[in-house]
Amino acid sequence: MILDQGEPLARIAEALERLVPPAPPTTDWLVHPAYVWDRDGARPVTQIHAPALALLLGIDAQKETVTANVARLAAGHAAHDMLLWGSRGMGKSALIRASVVAAQTAHPGSIALVQVAQDAMAGIAGLFTGLGRIDRRFLVYIDDLGFEEGDGSGPRLLRSWLEGGVEARPGNVRLAVTSNRRAILPRHASEQDDPINPRDAVDDKLALADRFGLSVGFHNCSQDDYLAIIAGYAAHFGLEFEAADALEWSRRRGQRSGRVAWHYVTELAGRAGTAI
Repeated sequence: MILDQGEPLARIAEALERLVPPAPPTTDWLVHPAYVWDRDGARPVTQIHAPALALLLGIDAQKETVTANVARLAAGHAAHDMLLWGSRGMGKSALIRASVVAAQTAHPGSIALVQVAQDAMAGIAGLFTGLGRIDRRFLVYIDDLGFEEGDGSGPRLLRSWLEGGVEARPGNVRLAVTSNRRAILPRHASEQDDPINPRDAVDDKLALADRFGLSVGFHNCSQDDYLAIIAGYAAHFGLEFEAADALEWSRRRGQRSGRVAWHYVTELAGRAGTAI
């Protein structure tokens, strides 16, 4: 008697197929306004959450520079890679997002924002290869960049992407990086520390920063700027505030910044029983 082996083998094959995870869906780089690139590849973002440019107060010169550069990229004109550096909470990341939204409004479908996770930087060459084949412009965004102590690969990769390396970013892609300091230092370096590494190491970090076509500094808020930021938000959302109360809020946090101002406005809205 000859046994039919076909059915058991088919069941085994089906079981093995169930054990294998499905292939990730192919990313459509032409559809969405933004994407996140992490260790697992790209995932689409259906909406960029960003404040209106008119609400980003106290950074007028920076806003003019960044929005103009992003608009050029969206229009297919020559545009720079950008380093936005300086004080925490002064709107560096918000300005990048808001500038892309404005450019998308003026040039629908022409540009997308791609945020790269810190743990995925080693694979960014593959991202560039893929984006270079797409008939669209992309602003690749790395937020709060800082390398670990002794990490030589990160700075070398970034220099290669910015200037002519074999894995340099393609012509339809520009980089936007935010950092707390112009010299992109190791993460644990404090604002008060004098450089303890040899001078050439510091110069090397500055040389990395100098490879960006635009280096845009953000500085601490004056008291007047801080109150003006709050006033702008308050007027937009129909809220009332007292300057003394706003200043006390900043004193408790040891800082005046756009972020602290926004937190205060959120507190005002909560007190008023409204959403923003």
